[in-house]
Amino acid sequence: MKDDGAPNVAKTTDPPPKRGVPPSGGGAGEMELEKSPSGSVFSDRFFGAFQWEEFACGCGAAFVNIAATYPIYKMIFRQMLHGVPITSAFAQLRHEGLGFLYRGMLPPLAQKTISLSIMFGVFDGTRRYLVEDYRLNDYGAKVIAGVVAGSAESILLPFERVQTLLADSKFHQHFANTPNAFRYVVAHHGYRELYRGLEPVFWRNGLSNALFFVLREEASVRLPNRQTVSSRTAQEFVAGAVIGASISTIFYPLNVIKVSLQSEMGQRSEGSWQACKRIYIERDCRIANFYRGCAFNTGRSFISWGIMNTAYENLKKLMHQQPQIPLASE
Repeated sequence: MKDDGAPNVAKTTDPPPKRGVPPSGGGAGEMELEKSPSGSVFSDRFFGAFQWEEFACGCGAAFVNIAATYPIYKMIFRQMLHGVPITSAFAQLRHEGLGFLYRGMLPPLAQKTISLSIMFGVFDGTRRYLVEDYRLNDYGAKVIAGVVAGSAESILLPFERVQTLLADSKFHQHFANTPNAFRYVVAHHGYRELYRGLEPVFWRNGLSNALFFVLREEASVRLPNRQTVSSRTAQEFVAGAVIGASISTIFYPLNVIKVSLQSEMGQRSEGSWQACKRIYIERDCRIANFYRGCAFNTGRSFISWGIMNTAYENLKKLMHQQPQIPLASE
């Protein structure tokens, strides 16, 4: 599915042959190539494989997802906060009006747009570079590119760290809002505290991204080509939803470990394996108890990944359908 012009990248990144150099006497040309720094060649070829369209499509898909699902999240949040049925939560939001419906959307919007932009953009660029420059087989390139993209996403861990602190009731008296939480953590515990729980997030992001992109592109190849827009959109939604929800369920225990590590502040952080054993003992030595709350998480992931996959595919098609500027007649 990602074979949209990959050969063209290699052509544009390869330096053009120097004019005026005799074909038989290539000594001068070889001397010039040897003088060029290897770091510059690597950066030109590696970053030359990246396409801004992939970053833009990932960012746009995240924006569509948050805009569509934030009211649902807000109704669920009201249920959790006040213990009311969904009809009462809906009535509260309707009474407050449309102006307050998207209040508080900026932090998750900022995090998700940057995260998906990195996820899709870094994956595509890294995969292109590995296939074109190293002739790596497609599956190996997808796995490595997925891990690289997930690792790059881990730089956004401070957003998850602060979100965990704001959601934990024992820290309610410490923080008024997101900026206040960032300032408090940095001022009292330093920047390193923002990256507490990095290890499970690193494994979760890398492995889940690799699995997502492999399964997603396998689905795009093996599923039938739909003729109508509605059937094609429905297939894209179901494919993204099933893959995203399944992967989210598989790696749910890593989220449990991450939240457990991030629920503490200031004291020395325990390792991921030690936290895993502690949680296992605290939850009656049953692996199934690692999946408490997983049903709701799976349902939310099903809707979110379905919307994101559909939005990404349609944004990509729109960009590729832009009319080309005709060349001037010679």
